[in-house]
Amino acid sequence: MKTIIAKAFWGMDGSVEEKVRRIAEGGYDAVEAPVPDNMKPGAFRALLDEHNLSYIAQMSTIGGDEADEHAAVFGERLRQAAEYGPLFVNCHTGRDRMEADEQLRLFGSVLQHESEVGIAVAHETHRSRCMYTPWTTAKLLKAYPELNICADFSHWVCVTESFLQASADDVELAIRRALHIHGRVGYIHGPQVADPRAPEVAPEVSLHEGWWRRIYEARQSAGAEQFTYTPEYGPPGYMHVQPYTRQPVADLWEICDWGRSRVPEWLPAK
Repeated sequence: MKTIIAKAFWGMDGSVEEKVRRIAEGGYDAVEAPVPDNMKPGAFRALLDEHNLSYIAQMSTIGGDEADEHAAVFGERLRQAAEYGPLFVNCHTGRDRMEADEQLRLFGSVLQHESEVGIAVAHETHRSRCMYTPWTTAKLLKAYPELNICADFSHWVCVTESFLQASADDVELAIRRALHIHGRVGYIHGPQVADPRAPEVAPEVSLHEGWWRRIYEARQSAGAEQFTYTPEYGPPGYMHVQPYTRQPVADLWEICDWGRSRVPEWLPAK
């Protein structure tokens, strides 16, 4: 199984060309980002090919509390993303406030679009979205066996204010259905520790890396051809900042790169 480590555009400055070049020079295997606003699919693919990078497309649905609104946006944006030749699409899907029956209707339509377009989609376990808790996610995964997720358990740690001990069965189901990982370390009062390199958050790092290792093992057991991982940390504002000066407490690129360098440490021994 091939391991592919991606770098997100989130928090990076510069043009698309500058970001892609820096990601390639940084030793990553792929770019994770929304489709570029001002670059046609052919030009973007040529840029990625020039730097020997794969692509993971990002998108989100918008609308109110009705499934039909979000499903229509999903179908339109999925077809647009497919033109850029991604490995798969990572999506922020629906809203947390949607009623359970609307969420089920939404994902029924979503899976129909996925089948028609022929592109795999990982639906992110993200605050404010349908999969914002382990139990709402489990209900959807049980209803739709073909549904896959992007596992960002930092959000669940934050939302539940716990290390998910009470949701062990739901976490296990999510691990088995994870297509992709957003590797950010959360803590019980927030989705991003100030600096994952700091010794005081070693227990949180170990916990998250344990979940990611289990996802790798599940992918391997399922016969997957690839394992994809993005060490995704947010920029200042999402990252902690100093009061008054608003200066970030750490360097975003260095933290993401530290996350990339950690992968051999928590991957199962071959």
